[in-house]
Amino acid sequence: MTINLILKTFLTHDPAGAGTNLYDITLTVIYCLALIVFLVLFFVSAPYGKFTRMGWGSTIRSKWAWMIMEFPSPALMLFFFVSSDAKQLPWTIFIIMWLAHYIHRTFIYPFRQSGNEKPYPVLLVIMAFLFNSLNGFVNGYGVFWLYHYDLAWLVSWQFITGTLLFITGFAINKISDSKLRELRRKGDQAYVLPIGWLFNYISCPHYFGEMVEWGGWALLTWSLPGLGFFIFTVANLFPRAITSHRWYRDTFPDYPVRRKAVIPFII
Repeated sequence: MTINLILKTFLTHDPAGAGTNLYDITLTVIYCLALIVFLVLFFVSAPYGKFTRMGWGSTIRSKWAWMIMEFPSPALMLFFFVSSDAKQLPWTIFIIMWLAHYIHRTFIYPFRQSGNEKPYPVLLVIMAFLFNSLNGFVNGYGVFWLYHYDLAWLVSWQFITGTLLFITGFAINKISDSKLRELRRKGDQAYVLPIGWLFNYISCPHYFGEMVEWGGWALLTWSLPGLGFFIFTVANLFPRAITSHRWYRDTFPDYPVRRKAVIPFII
């Protein structure tokens, strides 16, 4: 039995609603998880980085944690692209964009980030690995197997606007990470008062960039998996940005009072 036949047998979407399949269930789970994560993170800060604390079980080094938990995203997306018939230009652009983010996040960022030797809870690694597996599945299977994009899609407002947002968010995210590393490298402490560039306006431009990036993905694919990933990204990063902003203000007495948390001039 070929890979294509196996996938069609077990994963085929049923638009007539004759039966619920794995794709539909997984997509629903992601939307539900977004709501749960959004609420929980306002009360419980994720226990790594500046919020590292005891009581979360075994740990591994941060660099290995990031590699392990992010790996399903590029692997599954690439699998569904290769195993599909979606080889026209729109799908090729999609996979290039996805891999541009996740190859960096999985294989480069873990070794360049500040504090890559710090402990990272194994429990969080498992949770993130599972989410990225679900998300890689619905985006890979959905975008490359269920949704159709012809060459005319490349001049649609969704694709053009989404692509501009994705590239902008990607650049903001990567530049912010780079500037944070540079600031901490120059400082005498593990954490320093971020200044310059978008840090003059918000505490967490790296989170802002990632939200813009995946908002762009949702637009340029015009898909339910893309929208689900964007909603989850906001649900995951927005509360963390608020918590980080509060931490900065409590830690640095001279923290700029007009600086917002994650969206310039707004919040």
